[in-house]
Amino acid sequence: MSKRILVADDEPHVLRVLAHSLEREGYEVKTVANGADAYELVVQAAPDVLITDISMPKMTGQTLCERIQEQMPDRQFLIFILTSRTEIEHREWSAALSNVKFLEKPVSTRKLLNQLEDYFDLQDASVA
Repeated sequence: MSKRILVADDEPHVLRVLAHSLEREGYEVKTVANGADAYELVVQAAPDVLITDISMPKMTGQTLCERIQEQMPDRQFLIFILTSRTEIEHREWSAALSNVKFLEKPVSTRKLLNQLEDYFDLQDASVA
């Protein structure tokens, strides 16, 4: 079964590095450069995991996550907040959401991949 990941970030090099690393590990990856496109793909393509920055054009990552949880409360999937914005209010905000992990940029790709592997292992175990 393909494991689909949507990456939303307005920095092209972040999108390239993450897409390359994730695809090398066998994940199906889609990338977008703003929150509005990310929301549209979450609705249409239903990814298994969303990796998003907070600061993005058209819709912030914060608004994106809040809208997903308001509009799709039964849709449970993992969201990684991947950001250089490390103020306490961002950590508190993300901690209040369900199925959200907060990671500071620059993030270790290995750490992200390990967390993804753990998440998908749990998902596979719950289906079996």
